[in-house]
Amino acid sequence: MILVAVMAELLEEYTAAVARALERLLSAAPLRILPRRVRFVVLRTLPFASPSPPVPPPPPHAVPVLLAR
Repeated sequence: MILVAVMAELLEEYTAAVARALERLLSAAPLRILPRRVRFVVLRTLPFASPSPPVPPPPPHAVPVLLAR
């Protein structure tokens, strides 16, 4: 299970690095080679970073207890 988590983290970092490299490559390409519309579509679909994982709920002992009447 730990190996799966490590591989997922490595793939996430690799994807972000490839996206940054592709962004630099596309932004440096001349307009006659890569039209602006194509560049926009490609850059817009790049996964720059995965969304941050949701914050886990606090443990039950940390939740304030409401007084019942």
